[in-house]
Amino acid sequence: MTAELVRGQNHPLPQARLEVRVSAGTPTVAGATLGDEQGKVRGVEWVAHPGAPTLPGLEVSKQAAADHRLAFDLDALPGTVHRVHVLLALPAGGGGPARFGAVAAPFVAVTGLDGAEIASYTVTGLNAESAVVALELYRRQDAWKVRAVGQGYAGGLAELFADQGLPQAQQLAAGINEAVAQGLARSVAAPPPRLPDGERTRPAASAPGSDQTHAGPVSQGAAQGAADHVQPHQGNPGMPQPGSPYDGAGPQSGAAPQPDHAAGRSVPQEGHPGAPVRPDSAAARPATPGAGGPIDYSHPARQNAAPPPPAAPGHSAQPVAGDATGWTMEERLYNQVWGMFEDLARATAAYRSAVDFADSRREQELDKALSDPRSRIGGQGDAAREAAQAKHAQLVDQARAALDRDLAQLMAESDVVEPALPPAYARWDNPVWHGYRVPMESPMAVRLGDLHLPESEGLRIPMLVRLPLERGLWIDSGRAGSRDGSLADADELRRLAMGTAVAHAARLLAVHPAGEFTVHVIDPAGSGASALAPLAQSGVLAGPPAVGVAGVADVLARLIQRVDLVQMAVRGGAADSLPPDLDTAEQLLIVNDFPHGFDDRAVTQLRYLADEGPAVGVHLMMVADREDAAAYGPLLDPLWRSLLRLTPVPDEHLADPWVGHAWTYEPVTVPPGSQVLHQVLAHIAAARRAWNR
Repeated sequence: MTAELVRGQNHPLPQARLEVRVSAGTPTVAGATLGDEQGKVRGVEWVAHPGAPTLPGLEVSKQAAADHRLAFDLDALPGTVHRVHVLLALPAGGGGPARFGAVAAPFVAVTGLDGAEIASYTVTGLNAESAVVALELYRRQDAWKVRAVGQGYAGGLAELFADQGLPQAQQLAAGINEAVAQGLARSVAAPPPRLPDGERTRPAASAPGSDQTHAGPVSQGAAQGAADHVQPHQGNPGMPQPGSPYDGAGPQSGAAPQPDHAAGRSVPQEGHPGAPVRPDSAAARPATPGAGGPIDYSHPARQNAAPPPPAAPGHSAQPVAGDATGWTMEERLYNQVWGMFEDLARATAAYRSAVDFADSRREQELDKALSDPRSRIGGQGDAAREAAQAKHAQLVDQARAALDRDLAQLMAESDVVEPALPPAYARWDNPVWHGYRVPMESPMAVRLGDLHLPESEGLRIPMLVRLPLERGLWIDSGRAGSRDGSLADADELRRLAMGTAVAHAARLLAVHPAGEFTVHVIDPAGSGASALAPLAQSGVLAGPPAVGVAGVADVLARLIQRVDLVQMAVRGGAADSLPPDLDTAEQLLIVNDFPHGFDDRAVTQLRYLADEGPAVGVHLMMVADREDAAAYGPLLDPLWRSLLRLTPVPDEHLADPWVGHAWTYEPVTVPPGSQVLHQVLAHIAAARRAWNR
């Protein structure tokens, strides 16, 4: 029986090897502190956090996420440790909620390595607090117990650490926030929370739960159009993203993947349609048939718009494109893709946890068998080792079989979803592009790549990012940290990076109505002329690529002026005073070969555009190698962290907001020899000419 604790209640722990699982309505930081008999933390070396996730006997998550699994081996803790506090905190400056009272109450559960719950606790009663001690594991008469604490701190981690007697509380809290900020810059932003159907009053073109208006500039008057376009929506805030699988939401976001970015499942109360599902709950485990049985394509963790029709006797239900909640097919497909991403993340987490359990059990059985000197002589030791290995293989095979059934279900779903995707979500080789026409309204999201995990190489989940973009993009042209970067020389990577940037820009142009998305290019040395040729020759750019110091200064000055004018108009409620010739369309600035050709003033202006531009429709896409900017020192670190990093080659650098998997990102490229990009750009150019007449 699971003990459902209330604040202050304790419960014995029957085993030393445990997991503490956390499920929250938003990405949180999870950590643990070690305390002596009085509960005092003796130094920073007694704190496990994302910057230092491993201590003897425990390991915590390396980043902020909506779900966490903290591993404990209480027997391996130092003898001077008598208390372990499990703490949660909201990321500082991550764009998410600043207090626990604004999100769903965190749920924590102590489980065995097999996932069986021992005790659980819902941390209720929080309001202004941004950090909380959720649980305390403590030693009592050579036995361990768990106590529900729920002590919150409005002053965040610094106040929490100070209360535990840590002299370096402020410095440690700042270091943790820095480590989390770097982790968020690598994660996919999570989908924003969905509103109940009864509260969805906005048109379908604007996705429920989005934190910015989705509409582009309104043609009936530039001034009013700019106001409509830049005023933030006052509804539910989007969760930090990882962008959403994907610096998320993260995917969740939390990407998301923000994997910063899509309509998702997080609502204030568990059990509500779209609410976060605990990884260990029945709802989080996709229904799987018995061995050899038919595949069940229903998704218990998802709320369908309507129950599927009953299958004919002897036949299993088949996957259906758009089998998710939403007012439009676009919204349903968007939610279905994010559901597939979440299902794959949690199914893989369950498999990895099962393998870890099998490894741990084998180790325990071998230790027990070999601890007796008599068993090490003769055939007893060999028999014990063979039995332990056989049991390990059986457990791993069972876990793999369950994962394979889940993957088969998701592969079958992907096979019907992928062909049904609209252009904004489709790969470049999808036939939907052959019938492309410039849309009349902007979509709710755009595809920026594919995501997959090592256990599911054949399954690709589209990486969908919400529109309008909430953060800029950085196309990494460097080899550092790139899985395949060592296979290509520097010049080849720069060429691939610029080609990837052109494909992304073309897609963004293609999914917006004519006149509602404008692209500028800065190419100081002209090194990207070949890759930029499709954009420049088709006439879809706002002007020729800017070259030289003067060209860089002119483009940056005009975009800075636009940001300043729209900001002042919105803040002052004076949209009518905007210049009549102001371009109210979304603006994208592609910057190639940074930092070459950029002086200190230009660097400062780029940082300003990255920070202030997205809120008023000005977005940044940088094609750069971070190592090339090393001469600027830490000055540019905030710039890199504010951008969603994408790569021109497959790379494992994005994390989901649920369990923190390292997802492999692959750009969606135009098939070799295909003319689809030129055909799409020709349609866009013709529509722009007609719109300008």
